[in-house]
Amino acid sequence: MATRAEIVDDKLYVAVGKELNESKLTLSWALHHSGERNICILHVHEPSQWIPFLGTKFPVTQMEEQQVKAYREIERENMNKLLLEYSMICEQAGVRAHILHIEMECIEEGIVKLISQHGIKKLVMGAAADKQYSKNMMEPKSKKAIYVHSQAPMSCHIWFICRGNLINIREGRLGVSVEVASLIGQASPSTENGKSGFWRSRSTTKLQNDQQNLSTSVPDFRRVRSDAGGMKVFALSPNGSRGVTPHCTLTIERSVDRWGEFSWRSPSLNSPFSSSGDMVFNSALTATPRKEDGLESHAIHHSQDDHRHTSPSSVLAKTSERVYTEELRQRKETEEALLRGREELEKMKQQVDVVLDELRISTEQRSSLETQIANSEMMVQELEHKMFSAVELLQKYKKQRDELHAERNKALKVAEELRKNQEEAASKTIAPQLFSDFSLAEIEGATRNFDSSLKIGEGGYGSIYKGLLRHTEVAIKMLHRNSWQGPSEFQKEVNILSNLRHPNLVTLIGVCPEAWILVYEYLRNGSLEDRLSCRDNTPPLSWQTRIKMATELCSVLIYLHYCSPRGIVHGDLKPANILLDSNHVCKLSGFGVYRFMSQDESSSNNTIPCCRTDPTGASAYMDPEFLATGELTAKSDVYSFGTILLQLLTGRTALDLLKEVQSALDKGSLKDLLDPTAGDWPFVQAQQLTHLAMRCCDKNCKGRPDLASYVLRMLEPMRISCGGSSFRLSSEEHCQTPPYFVCPIFQEVMQDPHVAADGFTYELEAVRGWIDSGHDTSPMTNLSLSHCNLVPNHALRSGIQEWLQQP
Repeated sequence: MATRAEIVDDKLYVAVGKELNESKLTLSWALHHSGERNICILHVHEPSQWIPFLGTKFPVTQMEEQQVKAYREIERENMNKLLLEYSMICEQAGVRAHILHIEMECIEEGIVKLISQHGIKKLVMGAAADKQYSKNMMEPKSKKAIYVHSQAPMSCHIWFICRGNLINIREGRLGVSVEVASLIGQASPSTENGKSGFWRSRSTTKLQNDQQNLSTSVPDFRRVRSDAGGMKVFALSPNGSRGVTPHCTLTIERSVDRWGEFSWRSPSLNSPFSSSGDMVFNSALTATPRKEDGLESHAIHHSQDDHRHTSPSSVLAKTSERVYTEELRQRKETEEALLRGREELEKMKQQVDVVLDELRISTEQRSSLETQIANSEMMVQELEHKMFSAVELLQKYKKQRDELHAERNKALKVAEELRKNQEEAASKTIAPQLFSDFSLAEIEGATRNFDSSLKIGEGGYGSIYKGLLRHTEVAIKMLHRNSWQGPSEFQKEVNILSNLRHPNLVTLIGVCPEAWILVYEYLRNGSLEDRLSCRDNTPPLSWQTRIKMATELCSVLIYLHYCSPRGIVHGDLKPANILLDSNHVCKLSGFGVYRFMSQDESSSNNTIPCCRTDPTGASAYMDPEFLATGELTAKSDVYSFGTILLQLLTGRTALDLLKEVQSALDKGSLKDLLDPTAGDWPFVQAQQLTHLAMRCCDKNCKGRPDLASYVLRMLEPMRISCGGSSFRLSSEEHCQTPPYFVCPIFQEVMQDPHVAADGFTYELEAVRGWIDSGHDTSPMTNLSLSHCNLVPNHALRSGIQEWLQQP
């Protein structure tokens, strides 16, 4: 007789995944129904094909080998931690679990491989995800479970679990052992689903069928003998002999259930009988009673005595009746099974019809899709042809564009050469007539051979000496001889200062061409840079003087930008190039990088065209757009003027001054930034000047205001309120009328200036006649006027009246 150890494999394998919460329910089911079996945790580790890096995920094929290797180590560490948690669950249940794992790219194939390699006979695994569970669930749903169900060796018995419930059992080909049947019995009708018929395996059904076949020919048992806690039943041969039929030998183990009654375990798989063979066991029980069984043994013995006193004919009749009844019952069950089979066959036919309809529809859809694919391929070919044609056309246009670009550059180069030639021709015809020539000997005598004690300034351009030349105090500027820009700067200063006259331009007295020396009028108060820093302990400038200087500087810039025949951009506006006379009147100098501008036919009357040049150096006063593009415009001087205005307000250096002022405006602490040495600033005027300067320093040149129409109109009233006159012109310069005093329509000095909707100031009579004649556009810009209201310009009127009253 086979022992229990020979029949049952004592290891129950449980397949778990990387989701602890779902696999924990499967493991708990196995622990609850395992009995005394050893548990072995089975896990297939699937390496990730995407690796997280820098906030996203990349395929393994795109990563470096070292990075992939490091990430694989992290995955294995996480796997070991997970398997440790599963082991702890088993230990908490009092079971010491073994671990079996493998690393494969396909989990289901890994499970099948482990079953084959290790000869696994019993396996518990998940049937589907917990969220897919339903009470009517009868088959595995997940791809892994379906694959293992169909591909695992038939020697392996598999229980499929979902959310802690048994869903399906796949039996091994050799049938279920006694212990397997016991395991099925534990997950019996007491479970929450109550599917008593569902727990029965196909092997159990086969045993029942074998039992029914044997019940029709029940042998006559003559002797029953106790043996090792059970009974050995010996059946007589059909001819009535006492020989023992070998295949009828079975072991019946007795146990007492919780009700104190006897229950009998099923025979081993080697026996043709099952636990439902009541006739066999009843006959066996009537054979021999046991003394230790108490009342039940006495009842069995009494039954034997009654049987001895019963006649053979009555026994045969009862036996025949029982056999007939059993045959009727089996026939009824067979008919019912046949009926169920017919119903199932009908359902299968209906399902086949449905599948055929779906197959027909799928075939039609496939044909339609194939037609669409063919049409799509034709469209793709047409689009490819059009794309190739477009690429060829684009290449042709690019070639034409490059040719036009080259022609344009050539034309610009020719125009630049013509402009330079015109400037040189103009300078040669005009320059010699407006200033004096000095010899180098005269210059050396005036400076005592360039005595260092007479040096009053020095920079990248050269040195400046104070001297007495022809009984006149002069400033002698000697350019560096080794500088390649020396001749160019010398000629530019001569061209400008010999042709222009303005009260706020430094006066050029003469030149010494042989040594590149310029002779200017001597200005006692030096440069604005020296006065802002209080060099040589000079007293600080008052806020009234600073407003006057800003107005004078704005006036001379307007004169340069609008001078005839072409406007001039200074290009190097900074405090070092603003000189002061004994009355702190500004005198602009330093025209080494100026540029002429030609009027563009398409430009408006109130705009100054630009000229392209190369920056000579970067500083805090230079226009950012000029530094980036080399385009020098009138708005470049506006940016420099705004920076100087901020210095007049704060007394600080230009470096990072814009950021400091903007921060003070944002915090509302502008008052703390004003220069206290200038006196008690009127805060309202200081605030207006600050906002004006910040607009002038706008990084975008289009956002900077116009000097003539906006900036000067704000500065003039402030200068008048400080007690200073608007203009202090000498008798010989009084004839030059400031352009903003002239009406753009009448071209005469205005008597009653008014501001129109376009922002320009006109004589009231002139602009009123313009509007009354039916015009709704600006006389200056030719753009539509938003309204026809006119506002008196009292500040400009006061300035004009003061200018007219001067001798």
